[in-house]
Amino acid sequence: MDSIRTTCCVVGGGPAGVMLGYLLARAGVEVTVLEKHKDFFRDFRGDTVHPSTMQLMKQLGILDDFLKQPHQRLDAVGGSLGGYRFQVASLKHLKIDTPFIALMPQWDFLNFLSSKAKSYSEFNLLMEHEAVDLIEQSNRVRGVVVKTPDGTKNIESDLVVACDGRHSLMRQRAGLPVKEIGVPIDVLWFRISRLKDDSASELRGTINYGKLLILLDRGDYFQAGLIIEKGSFAKIQRDGIEAFRKSVAQMIPQFGNRTGEIDDWDKVKLLSVQINRLREWSRPGILCIGDAAHAMSPVFGVGINLAVQDAVAAANLLAAPLRNKESTEALLGKVQ
Repeated sequence: MDSIRTTCCVVGGGPAGVMLGYLLARAGVEVTVLEKHKDFFRDFRGDTVHPSTMQLMKQLGILDDFLKQPHQRLDAVGGSLGGYRFQVASLKHLKIDTPFIALMPQWDFLNFLSSKAKSYSEFNLLMEHEAVDLIEQSNRVRGVVVKTPDGTKNIESDLVVACDGRHSLMRQRAGLPVKEIGVPIDVLWFRISRLKDDSASELRGTINYGKLLILLDRGDYFQAGLIIEKGSFAKIQRDGIEAFRKSVAQMIPQFGNRTGEIDDWDKVKLLSVQINRLREWSRPGILCIGDAAHAMSPVFGVGINLAVQDAVAAANLLAAPLRNKESTEALLGKVQ
């Protein structure tokens, strides 16, 4: 079996994994990031980049380039109850450089970060490389087994960081116990076209007929999220797409003539909401961060921003010892 050697192997090319890879490479650490897909294109993934994350990018000197990427800006949170409109909060008065939320498709955000990371020779991003198992020796993780288009390979490393999401295979292989926190909702994501006269720059929540729907302005369309009872999507599908369209039109009558665009269940994506956390984020040789360590509620899109914060915390603690080939064992718990 072919074998590759690296200092830090990051499993998962999401916000936590790519940001960690960028920060470690920037600090002079040889890092290999594994992404099982051939590209970053996945619809309806977390894309609400909060002001705190943009302040981080300013510190890194990449904010101006980030803001040149296609995005929309949200500077207020509003809602309607029945037909009554109200504003919940405004970000305009924050005393920072970016008093708004940037809505950027996650694939654009990841392509941007990875392009910055590739300017460092220490950074290596391997697409279509799926980590399927851990390499262990003397009760310590020494690397990962990877399935690639060219066959199975071993990647040996001083540290493995699992950033492979809420269904993390790496944390499962590491035997790290998960504490599940019950949550009663799921979310159905779909698109509604946006016209020039539609108001923008605001995240809107609509409560009507006992239901809650979120609208995010995405430029030429709204990303709509309908909150449903957990496990009820199958029943909604059995009732038929026409009944679903009528239900949406009832909630947001101003868009009622556009719900015909939802003409197939393939256009409705289910987000099965999970909230959980690891009791311990690490064991010798492996660390979990991001959703692999703590799956978050989708409310206000905090997940991507906390994943970035995890990457920053991990890089700040681990970059120097990894670069100097020193032990990180005593530091892994401090990331948590």
